[in-house]
Formats: sequence, C-alpha cells, structure tokens
Amino acid sequence: MRKESKIYIAGHKGLVGSAIVQQLKQKGFTNLLTRTHSELDLTQAHLVADFFRINKPEYVILAAAKVGGILANNTYRGEFIYDNLMIQTNIIQQSYINRVKKLLFLGSTCIYPKECSQPIQEESLLTGELEFTNEPYAIAKIAGIKMCEAYNLQYGTNFICAMPTNLYGKNDNFDLEKAHVLPALIRKFHLGKCLENKDWQAIRSDLRRNNIEMVNHESSIKDIQNILAKYGIKYNRDKVQIEIWGTGAPKREFMFSEDMAEACLFLLENKNFNDLAVISNSDFTNSSIVRNTHVNIGTGSDISIKALCKTIQSETDFQGEYFFNKNKPDGTMRKLTDVSKLNKMGWVHKVAIKEGIKLVYNWYKLDH
Repeated sequence: MRKESKIYIAGHKGLVGSAIVQQLKQKGFTNLLTRTHSELDLTQAHLVADFFRINKPEYVILAAAKVGGILANNTYRGEFIYDNLMIQTNIIQQSYINRVKKLLFLGSTCIYPKECSQPIQEESLLTGELEFTNEPYAIAKIAGIKMCEAYNLQYGTNFICAMPTNLYGKNDNFDLEKAHVLPALIRKFHLGKCLENKDWQAIRSDLRRNNIEMVNHESSIKDIQNILAKYGIKYNRDKVQIEIWGTGAPKREFMFSEDMAEACLFLLENKNFNDLAVISNSDFTNSSIVRNTHVNIGTGSDISIKALCKTIQSETDFQGEYFFNKNKPDGTMRKLTDVSKLNKMGWVHKVAIKEGIKLVYNWYKLDH
C-alpha cells in the first residue's frame, strides 16, 4: 500500500476500527475514508453500493460489526445474525464489484467449536458444535470467511480474513448490558470503588458518559443505587459487593487492541490470500481443495476469570468483596488460540495483560 492509497475503514468508531485508524495515521497513511452509522447504514445494500461507486476505495478494512458479551449475544440473537450478515455481505460484494485491491475481513475466535483441542488452530473451523450463547454471531462470521474465500476462488479477488481473540482497549464498549467481560469488569470494579468511597460525583460523571439502561447522571441516588444493584454492584453489611457471572474458572485470552491493529496492518502490507490459504495442490484448479484461509490474531496465553478479577481489583484499588454467581453461565471453559501461523509470518504481540489493563483503566478514568 502507498501512503496516499484510499483506504476505507468500516467501523472506525469501535474498539477494533479506532485502533486501526490510529495505527494507520501513525504509519503515515493520509487518505482514510470513514463513515459513522448515521452517515452510512451498512445494512442497506443500496447505500453501500452508492458509497463504493462514488468513493472507489482501493483497500477496505471490514471492522464493522454488531458485537457484545454473553448477555447481549443471547438476548439479541436475531439482531446479531441479521445485522452482521447484512453488513459483511454488502461490503464484500461492493468490494468485488468496485475492484478493491485488498480487503481485510475481521471476525472473532468464537467461530470455533465449543469443544476443540487447545490451543485452537485454524484447522478447527467447522469441526464441531458452536457455543450456543454466541451461535448467531459466530455463524455470521463463518459465512463472511467463506464468502471471502469463495470470491477469491471464483473471481480472483484478494480478500483476507483475520480472527482476533478477545480484545480490550481504548474506545471499548463499557455498557454493562452489552459489554464483553473485561471492559464490563473494569467498569464494575471502578463503580464499586466509587460507591465504597461514596463518591457520587465520580459515579454521576461515569453515568454522564455511559448511562445504564435509562439511568444517567441526572437520576436520583435511589435510582442509581437500584440500577447498580441490578448489575451486581451493591452494599452488603456496610461493604460494597460485586457479583461476577459464572464460576470464575473459565480461561480467556485477551489482546490489547493496539497490538491487534499492528497485526492487521502487518497482514495488509505484507500478506495476500495465497499466503494464508492451505491449498491441496499448486494452483487454483477445479480439483483444488482450499481450507483454512484465515489467520488467528492473539497472544497465545490465557488467564482465568478469577485471576482477571484479582488483577482488576488490584488496579482499581477496590477494597470491597466480589463473588461468583455459579447459577449464571460460564460460556466456553477455555478458548486459547494457536498463533503459530501468524508468528511464523513474522509478527508477535507486545503488550501483556497486566500492562494492558493498567493502560485501559488509566484511559477510562481520564475519559470520564
């Protein structure tokens, strides 16, 4: 890619997209195309078609998606499969029609079966049953991989797919109803610390930026206390207590979003579809069998939710108690990616989990 290449980043406001935009700017790319949801609804095929026809991007980074944690995935199942299928289908189709030089499609490691060997290799795709709670999202992302693969094989496009592990970072979603586990825990412990300090100014400042359901910075103390209690942050015998879903036993891999963005730029600048695909013979003939055309992006190490809570408690200086509600779902017990494919290509992550949590929490406090 040239520094002046026209690059469209779909989903530039989200955790993934914003980190990639920052990385592109740091590397000197100057011709970046972005649109907010209000400016361009990516689920609407005719609007996406008009955008591509008028702007003619040379490269596309497809980071736009409807995302969330266990609660959101399980509650809004129809929205998760419909919105994600429509977004990616429209962008991939228009990238083909408008002869985009390269497209990077970003998915998630939730594409892999609920029960598969650890660490998870790219070859595990479609070898077993998916985790039920995020099945609609996972199926949509698998469809995106296969659509890119099919277009490459039939039309000769250069669409590559990367599956990041669980991400966290600046500009994350801290909505307690819809957030992933790590940002949700950071906010819970932060609000718990504010509550034990009886710092209502800090709590209202937090709610000014991110309301919880219909409760915001102008709500009464009683309403704020009730909504915090609903999400597991409350007084119990003069101590603030925080409820965590599940047993705490599951292990998760977490990657700092800026590391992920660096990996994405590495792939865009240095790798093509042929470099990622596992092909049964030397060329794309009718008899070729092509599999595993995606690459995992991760750290190759994981941490239990229990240990994660302890780390966040220490970083936020929360002095209260937290407990695990074992009646709530754990999700998959372990999900660690095998990143040897990416490492062999020449890229390795830099930021460890403890350092990353510190960076994110400091940003979160300053931003609020």
